[in-house]
Amino acid sequence: MGLKAGIVGLPNVGKSTLFNSLSSAKAQSANYPFCTIEPNLGVITVPDPRLGQLAELVKPQNLVPNTIEIVDIAGLVKGASKGEGLGNQFLANIRDTNAILHVVRCFTDDNIIHVDGSVNPVRDKEVIDYELQLKDLDSVQARLAKVEKKAKTGDKEAQREFDLLNRIKETLGKGISARTVETRGEEEEELLKSFQLITTKPVLYIANVDEAAIATGNHFVEELRQSVENEGAGLLMVCAKIEAEIAEMEDQVERADYLSMYGLHEPGVNRIIRGAYELLNLHTYFTAGVKEVRAWPIPVGARAPQAAGVIHSDFERGFIRAEVIGFEDFVKYGSESTARDNGRLRVEGKEYVVKDGDVMHFRFNV
Repeated sequence: MGLKAGIVGLPNVGKSTLFNSLSSAKAQSANYPFCTIEPNLGVITVPDPRLGQLAELVKPQNLVPNTIEIVDIAGLVKGASKGEGLGNQFLANIRDTNAILHVVRCFTDDNIIHVDGSVNPVRDKEVIDYELQLKDLDSVQARLAKVEKKAKTGDKEAQREFDLLNRIKETLGKGISARTVETRGEEEEELLKSFQLITTKPVLYIANVDEAAIATGNHFVEELRQSVENEGAGLLMVCAKIEAEIAEMEDQVERADYLSMYGLHEPGVNRIIRGAYELLNLHTYFTAGVKEVRAWPIPVGARAPQAAGVIHSDFERGFIRAEVIGFEDFVKYGSESTARDNGRLRVEGKEYVVKDGDVMHFRFNV
């Protein structure tokens, strides 16, 4: 399951600083892999201490965490939807992501010029939203033109699509993102997904503050929070400057001391990564053996065959059963065999809804 989140924002909001901090191997546990695919794309791990706990017990040859690709998306300036900045390049980059991390400047600094001359997080957010909404509006209008004739003939599927597209058009025309459109049943929900609109993607707003505001926030953050409260989006507060400093530190004790100076328990990038993971409505199950302990991402509510299919499509197609140990039980008893001896290994079938932290082994036949 490839997961990709795109970082967007106006110039000089701290977007690239955060991307570099996220893309730094030093910002993550030394036990986890990191690689840079190209200058604006990094692969980062999802922090999960449970993986290390399982590894301590199982002593595997290999340890594989969940990962998310982070893309630093350039070209988002006022007029980008009409070709300003890098033109349509940003469009393809955003369409290819599962979620959007929208960095908004919530600090003042006379040495860092704001592209619009003053700090106003709500205005900045709306500039980006407007460009993305315009792109979606273009897409919706083009699709409406294609389906309208068919809908007028009485074709029910075309009428359903036509109705949904018109509601989306109306919403976008009001300057509201398409993710707020309420779908009527599963068919409309699947139809909406098929449109691949940018503003239906889940968004995590990242309020970039200065060092003085990282513990308490400031009026900029509150203004931003109020402006997004009805969007169904997340909001996190970080200080990109602090994150950049932490990313340069090799010594874990030094990093912990530096964080404690600001009343922080962990780097903000960890919260961003987890926030992106949760934004995608994902949680984790594990496989644990001497060859490999691995974390697997699955949608919340997924059943056992779907979880098996994340490993390989044959596992889902030929699914027989799943052998399941809860994470807490695995840690308590120290091994699969001891958990089994104590009656804590369960055999589950096709209808089992996988829980976060389940340690699983699948039986299948193709």
